Amino acid sequence: MTERAGRRATAREAAAAWESLFRAQVALMRRFTAQDVWGELTVREYDVLFALSGRPDGAARLHELAAESLLTQPSLSRLVERLETRGWVRRSPAPQDGRGVVVTLTEEGAALQREVGRRHVAQIHRLVGGVLDADELATLRDLTDRLRTGQARIP
Repeated sequence: MTERAGRRATAREAAAAWESLFRAQVALMRRFTAQDVWGELTVREYDVLFALSGRPDGAARLHELAAESLLTQPSLSRLVERLETRGWVRRSPAPQDGRGVVVTLTEEGAALQREVGRRHVAQIHRLVGGVLDADELATLRDLTDRLRTGQARIP
């Protein structure tokens, strides 16, 4: 991504934009969690299955999953244990060092993620796509991607 030229935002403008983004996310998450699309999963359990489903081999080290979620590593470890007990993921020692843990999505976990994912995408389409048009959605994605990836450049 290229640096964009333009007037530097004030602290007040940055805070107002953040508050708006945060409140929109809270409003949507409340709607998402209130609707019965999750079946036997919690939203956080679905998030782990979704993260694994996006990896080419369906596997990630536990610390990589922790970096992608809002959970602390100990909380994530307990959640992964529950998912493993239910047969949706498998844990194994990391091949490089043996101390780390690799979490792999099972066939059953992948099938469940796809099933719940279809319902969740329909929900997203209704709640987000029902407010923003295609061009606005593209702009929103561009802005949020830039905001997320740009954090690595800020000390």
